[in-house]
Amino acid sequence: MSKPQHFGWFLSRGFGPHGWARPYWEWNHAWKEPGLYQQSARELEQAGFDFVLIEDALSVGISPATLDLRVRKAYGGPKHDPWMLAPYLFAATDHLGVIPTANPAGWHPYTAARQFASLHHLSRGRVGINVVTDVGSAHHFGQDRLPHDAAYDRAQEWLDALRLLWRSWDDNALILDAESQIYADGTKIRAVKHRGEYYSFDGPLNAEPLSTEPVIASPGGSGRGLSFAGRNSEIQLALSNLDVDAIRAYRAKVHAAARAEGRDPGAIKTMFVFKPIVAASVEEADRIVAASAHPDDAALLAVAEAWSSDLETDLTALDLDRPLDPGIFGEHVSQGTIKGLRGRFDSFSDVPFREILAGKARLGRIGDGISGTVGTADELADLIQALGDDADNDGLIFSGDLHPVTLHRALDELVPILRRRGILRDDFTGEGLHANLASF
Repeated sequence: MSKPQHFGWFLSRGFGPHGWARPYWEWNHAWKEPGLYQQSARELEQAGFDFVLIEDALSVGISPATLDLRVRKAYGGPKHDPWMLAPYLFAATDHLGVIPTANPAGWHPYTAARQFASLHHLSRGRVGINVVTDVGSAHHFGQDRLPHDAAYDRAQEWLDALRLLWRSWDDNALILDAESQIYADGTKIRAVKHRGEYYSFDGPLNAEPLSTEPVIASPGGSGRGLSFAGRNSEIQLALSNLDVDAIRAYRAKVHAAARAEGRDPGAIKTMFVFKPIVAASVEEADRIVAASAHPDDAALLAVAEAWSSDLETDLTALDLDRPLDPGIFGEHVSQGTIKGLRGRFDSFSDVPFREILAGKARLGRIGDGISGTVGTADELADLIQALGDDADNDGLIFSGDLHPVTLHRALDELVPILRRRGILRDDFTGEGLHANLASF
């Protein structure tokens, strides 16, 4: 049997029009209603996945051009609030963790601590928080944009504030003595007074204490992002080529960040986000890859549109035959996303922009040593097994619409193979997301 790994599903569109511009839109699922997501969540739980993580962006942009890019094909909007969706997913499942995204720019610490504590109780410990530092929504809240590292400083103060409020009730503050009719001991609930650089509030929190706190997840491959994960996170969302050497190198950086913060590196699960294409046969996989080898300008424009949404920067008007100037990206743009666009190239100045986009349009075969994502279920299972056995990988996060068609295309053949090899769990501890993550 091989090393077991953890698996999650990343709702890369957030709580948005799942299925839009895809043939499976015609299944007539209502994306604004809970049934679509509840059906998919039940199937992920049955498959043995640990959690679903819901992307979010508070803003659809500032300039008319950026706004149009984000909504035209629903890459960046509309997006409804993922925290409003979470209770419906908890109601439909028994063990699956749900990790919506929260941006400290849009959540006052007291409100956040109270709402997240409530969800943690309602879900029996299955809620998590994906903490992001995007500053593109600052104008919605009457704020100025913060530089990259300052946004992390604010996120750290915010998360420290949540923990301060969650811990304002001592462990023995709850009495729950029916005979004396004493519910709690107010002398064991501590006042909180916080006056920080970004937030001011008083406590204590008006919510029962937590036996465990929500799982913290975070993206971010910059030095500051890794430092934040090392100090705070139980799940680090990572982007990397899926080969043994690259996985080892990335995990080593996360572990070093944890040690620098005095934490056990084993407390963080480094989980790599990817979007495989599972083919029915070797021949079909080869055909899919060959068809992508020489993308035309229309295909390159489609890639540019998608990345324009993620980068909050219009790439569609750039000259394809000139190098991209990285100065077009504002300080608010994620360094990890910029690096993701650059891909295998050391810098944007090395090649025409056409080659950058073509690298995103071209597909690779699983096992080709670069970043292949196309293969049969057996080939994908072989890759996952190698990453676990040879690189000690913690797990993987599939990315895509939370839609039954998308789930089944990726998982129908793969789940049984992973189960037979001992890589994918077939039961849960029943004790919440923390316990499931710590079970191996």
